[in-house]
Amino acid sequence: MDHFTDIASTQSVLTAARAIRDAMPDIPLLFTFRSAKEGGEQTIPTQHYLALNRAAIDSGLVDMIDLELFTGDADVKATVDYAHAHNVYVVMSNHDFHQTPPAEEIVLRLRKMQALGADIAKIAVMPQSQHDVLTLLTATLEMRQRYADGPVITMSMAKEGIISRLAGEVFGSAATFGAVTQASAPGQIAVNDLRSVLMILHNA
Repeated sequence: MDHFTDIASTQSVLTAARAIRDAMPDIPLLFTFRSAKEGGEQTIPTQHYLALNRAAIDSGLVDMIDLELFTGDADVKATVDYAHAHNVYVVMSNHDFHQTPPAEEIVLRLRKMQALGADIAKIAVMPQSQHDVLTLLTATLEMRQRYADGPVITMSMAKEGIISRLAGEVFGSAATFGAVTQASAPGQIAVNDLRSVLMILHNA
């Protein structure tokens, strides 16, 4: 929703959500406002961000919300609890567009998401080298084998990280993101090409 120009109007946001739901009644709908600090298009006050997510939950139009980890622990936990009380799942996320943290830090963030009640923990990081891509994949594997109690989604962005989008399942990432027309993050692959490679690896 961060591409939506009338984001200040909760009613306009919900009207747009209704239009999307009506157009795709059988497709799970993930409500996402990506903040500018994590790669999104706009900056809004934290309280409006939280209110938008609560309004989406209340609307009954969405199946999941995306909640950024570093919004504040108390607010995040309260929103998770509110979502679950309304049978809405939570994808908790963190996006680092500047670097790839050490594997230990990546695992720590994913574990914190779980501790705060995330149904799906997601992290995307920016590689500065091929070794950074290996760091992300190593952290993903460690998370899956030692700590995960639910699905985890991880990816290394940009051209260097494309392999993590293609082969993430091998290391424990539960999903990836493809581009229909225009990529929303560096390194996203056209959805038809992505599907072909994923099916080859999944069925191998």
